[in-house]
Amino acid sequence: MALLTSSANLPKRSRALCDTEPMQSPLQAPTAATDPKSVKVNLTAGTGVDIEWADGHVSHYSFVYLRNACPCAMCNEERDKAGRKPGEPPKPAPGALPMFKPAAKPVSAEGMGKYAIRFKWNDDHDLGIYSWKFLREVCPCEECKAAQRGTVG
Repeated sequence: MALLTSSANLPKRSRALCDTEPMQSPLQAPTAATDPKSVKVNLTAGTGVDIEWADGHVSHYSFVYLRNACPCAMCNEERDKAGRKPGEPPKPAPGALPMFKPAAKPVSAEGMGKYAIRFKWNDDHDLGIYSWKFLREVCPCEECKAAQRGTVG
């Protein structure tokens, strides 16, 4: 049995299905844009996460935004089916009555080596590992949103 070591060996169709390429490996050296200088998780205040990056950029993520951006396979699949981007809230089904749902809030947070953070949420979800690279890519500030749209000038 041959072991494939590169996506170049895979048929074109298989390569398109692989979604692990954008992930930052724990062995990959972070860049100034993906290396946090400081990280503040405001669990008690419930205000979210503040990250100052090594390149000087500052990001603020509300806990609701982070829960809606969960990078786990299950949440990614749900978002893809609904056509949502990470951080966008789910849209209620047409005709569905609004149900009370407590705001997303982590009950704990833990560092994952030097490359990520993981939250245990108040809805018992804890599968998402938020790499620093992923968090920088989904930064909700206006400057980053503009860059994602290609309108930075």
